[in-house]
Amino acid sequence: LTTMVIHHLNNLPKTCILADLTSIKESPLFEMKKVHAGPVVGLHPMFGPDVTGLIKQTIISCEGRNPEQYQWLIEQFEVWGAKIYPVQAHEHDQAMSMVQVMRHFSTIAYGYHLMSEGADIENLVAMSSPIYRLELIMVGRLFAQDPTLYADIIFANKDNVSMMKRFAYRFLELLEDVSLDDKDAFVAMFNNVSDWFGDYAGDFLEESKSMLLKANELKKD
Repeated sequence: LTTMVIHHLNNLPKTCILADLTSIKESPLFEMKKVHAGPVVGLHPMFGPDVTGLIKQTIISCEGRNPEQYQWLIEQFEVWGAKIYPVQAHEHDQAMSMVQVMRHFSTIAYGYHLMSEGADIENLVAMSSPIYRLELIMVGRLFAQDPTLYADIIFANKDNVSMMKRFAYRFLELLEDVSLDDKDAFVAMFNNVSDWFGDYAGDFLEESKSMLLKANELKKD
């Protein structure tokens, strides 16, 4: 769909800034530069439609063509309070395969599993801890939205399939440790991942505590 729309934009003034707001960048930038001789930039707002302003919001920017001609637009976003994160298109798409695709795919698989197991959502909510309730909220929130949005994100890049297969392999690898009752291997893996996170692990722990307090305050009776 993105490519189809871009191909209808082949008669723009050369001074016009052509930008996309999609979740992938390499392909749209390539197509936009084919149809437009003027300035081209890839933009990816890292927030949803519920956000009412740009203050403290991140917008990823990927250079396309003639950045000096669209720099004023980037600076205007910053004036409105947004944080601009410049990155190459290929690097963006690699990161999104982990930040968005894997997260959405895992959430969808978990929701599908809950449904297939016949889980009683009301009981799960009633017996959930604050952290699990927050996880359920994130799962339910996803399924309250348009499925084509998530299908487009997951299916947009064929490289995502390889990433998801590697994820499935590691899931089965950990499952094998559990099946073999190999707690030592499991703990060793856990410690390796903890070391990889480094200081971020502790930072995220503290940040999550604040989030859980907020979530608990908003909890319905």
